[in-house]
Amino acid sequence: MGVDRLEHSEEWRVRTFELDSNGHVNNAVYLNYAEQVAVDHAEALGFGREWADRHQVAWAVREHHVVYHRPAVYRDLLQLTTRVQSLGGVRAVRYTTIRREADGELLAEITTQWVCLKVPEQRPTRIPADLLATYARDLGTDASRA
Repeated sequence: MGVDRLEHSEEWRVRTFELDSNGHVNNAVYLNYAEQVAVDHAEALGFGREWADRHQVAWAVREHHVVYHRPAVYRDLLQLTTRVQSLGGVRAVRYTTIRREADGELLAEITTQWVCLKVPEQRPTRIPADLLATYARDLGTDASRA
């Protein structure tokens, strides 16, 4: 597999509609960034929308914890890196950093807890075994508990 299972990075340029009245990226936009880079990573690994539909599951954010360090401004080129930290039971946790590409300055850190839901009931369900097995070696996850 050519895509790193644990970590994924992308570069994005800040757009005008992401700014607040101070000319900084709106705080809520950082959450959109964290969610999108996580989705892009899952898609690249083959665990995106089609996989979820086959397993009749969906992912929902249960909690974000954000630490803002510095603001991003219009036209900044940002490097977003997401890393899978844990996976098991009904939950997965990702840690995302957002840095300014020009100087490497850390702008924000986001820890996100995701919950696997059974569709259409929208109730928590165990993460499917094939996903757990993919991460078992790297995270010490027991795929047999799915």
